[in-house]
Amino acid sequence: MSVQWRKSSYSGGADDQHCVELGRLSSGVGVRDSKDPEGGHIRLTPERFAVLVVRLKG
Repeated sequence: MSVQWRKSSYSGGADDQHCVELGRLSSGVGVRDSKDPEGGHIRLTPERFAVLVVRLKG
């Protein structure tokens, strides 16, 4: 299965320092650094991803 990565809509500021991409995986959500796409990713369950989003917004 090929993962289609999507860059965060909040990425792309003046210095573009903090960029992430998300990908739908068969086992959850992948999160990776868009500046280093070959550097790997972390895999989160949908529940853990939801917790992450809530904490980041907080």
